[in-house]
Amino acid sequence: MMSILKENAARLTALLIIAVLYGFARLPDISQTERQQLTERFNFSQLALPAVPGPEKRLVREVNPNLAHISGWISAVGAGVALNDLDGDGLSNDLCYVEVRTNQVIVAPAPGTGTRYQPLTLSAAPLPYDNTMAPMGCLLADLNEDGKMDLLVYYWGRPPIAFLRTDEQAEQSYHPMEIVKPSTEGVERWFTNAATVADIDGDGHADLIISNYFQDGAHILDPNATVPDEMQHSMSRAYNAGGTYFFLWETASTGDKPTVHFRQINGTEVLDKRSTYAWTLALGAADLDGDLMPELYFANDFGPDRLLHNRSTPGHLNFVLLEGEREFTTPASKVLGKDSFKGMGVDFADINGDGWLDIYVSNIAAEYALEESHFLFVSTGEIEHMQEGVAPYVDLSEPLGVSRSDWSWDTKFADFDNDGMPEAMQATGFLKGEIDRWPELQQIAIGNDELLKYPHYWPRLKPADAHHPSDDISGHEPNPFYVQAANGRYVNIAADLGLDQPQVTRGFAIADVDGDGDLDFALANQWEDSHFYRNDCPSECGKFLGLHVRMPINRDENKQVVVYKGHPTTPSYPAIGAAAKVTLPDGRTLVAQVDGGNGHSGKRSPDLHFGLDNVSPDTQIKVELRWRDRQGKVRNKTLLLSPGWQTVELGW
Repeated sequence: MMSILKENAARLTALLIIAVLYGFARLPDISQTERQQLTERFNFSQLALPAVPGPEKRLVREVNPNLAHISGWISAVGAGVALNDLDGDGLSNDLCYVEVRTNQVIVAPAPGTGTRYQPLTLSAAPLPYDNTMAPMGCLLADLNEDGKMDLLVYYWGRPPIAFLRTDEQAEQSYHPMEIVKPSTEGVERWFTNAATVADIDGDGHADLIISNYFQDGAHILDPNATVPDEMQHSMSRAYNAGGTYFFLWETASTGDKPTVHFRQINGTEVLDKRSTYAWTLALGAADLDGDLMPELYFANDFGPDRLLHNRSTPGHLNFVLLEGEREFTTPASKVLGKDSFKGMGVDFADINGDGWLDIYVSNIAAEYALEESHFLFVSTGEIEHMQEGVAPYVDLSEPLGVSRSDWSWDTKFADFDNDGMPEAMQATGFLKGEIDRWPELQQIAIGNDELLKYPHYWPRLKPADAHHPSDDISGHEPNPFYVQAANGRYVNIAADLGLDQPQVTRGFAIADVDGDGDLDFALANQWEDSHFYRNDCPSECGKFLGLHVRMPINRDENKQVVVYKGHPTTPSYPAIGAAAKVTLPDGRTLVAQVDGGNGHSGKRSPDLHFGLDNVSPDTQIKVELRWRDRQGKVRNKTLLLSPGWQTVELGW
């Protein structure tokens, strides 16, 4: 026996080391009883998104001939969805989504909310638009501040188009207009994958932030192109993408042909070149230091993300790069602003109840592949360090259970069971096919960066043809649905809820579409059907406080704050960037800000929703509101509100 042990000592030692390391690496789990208790708090019904007759459905885009053998990679984005109130009935029960298989941008009532108008597609005509262009997503905001919701659609192949709601009331009617003035040579070729709305200069008007992916002027979607396009220069430090642009609101008009005009500022005028030309896939704007000036988070593919501290004044942009500080045991890529990962989604929520927003970022975290890590940057509360260029955040994604899943895109926080604690969702999947191409992709990822920009060196990534089956990269993984357990860690209960069907998802949109107090969501899938999920919250669901925080369209300096139960009934628009702090009877605080379109390609409703858990229906909830009026002056108001939906029309 001893001789056998001696002969196999090395093997036994190796097995022991593997077992110990496996114990460290294995994610903690919860009991089956607790998992069942968590599952019983949720119930969702899947419904199909409304369709509009259109062109024949495709499964890949036509691309520049030098990109043809990686057409699946090039065709990996474009599905997007947003929820908002487009018809003025006071509910965020309308959606805009991109059907990538037909390149349609569809506007329709959310499923199950009635046929209030016929679904329609947005047409760019008479503006220039051809088959070398494709929609990537839509932002919903009242761009000309007339009390009617507009749409900004962003594309590959051209700059975004503003679709402004006209005065026609019978049907949804929109007037398309350019936000970028065409040159003498025509419209520019932009490849936009990230856009959001926020008042970035503090003048009281919502501005636009646009980040492009492939190089401005490229020919990515032109099958007749004779000029080759290039890929990123690095998997971890690539700065050869398209530009970032800021659009400051200037003037607007209403009528049958409404207008809005912005002052365009190129990123290089206010940012360093590496921030301007990073490969941005998601944008987030949120006030992180309490001054009602939104900081900007750029989730960047192929390189470090960027968090910009906002020190702007009306008409003058000023951003300072913030980076986290590394501790002795902290890996460099887990420090905010110093990562080498593939940022693809960003969202904000206060997950530890300290009153400061935390930042959730998705990357690639596929097991046995390019396993990086997602981020959950939790605020330390040392906000004053921002003035020193320090990002006061630590990544707690691993101890909180959300560091690992798969190739992920949009990420969203939302309280679906009204218990006062947000759940976390991730959109996962890249390319659905038959042949796993991860080995070849892994090979080029760890190879010489100098080869990356040449498409010739990339592995085949295409749909099936007469000679080859279809290629696959992370194409059969379900979207995680994380819920916080009693031990404080998040656990994925998607399978328990029946939400574990494999989907290749890009974006989530969240809203209470039926006004019943629980949040519903829609998801946008790439090259397959997209879906809407109605929340049929069981009896275990808690009470809620919903706030429509609105800015009146009339310029009245004597206007006082008006509060009434229910949904908006007078002309107004969402007060993007307004902040609310809710204090519960037990002393806990909940914070949120009116969202202008953060994330990748999923855009939530601007309404604020707070889960109140098991409070009494007649409880008076303390709500502290802060906002900038239309002159940019900071205002505040403290209210006592009962549970349910409330409309708050802000004063001057």
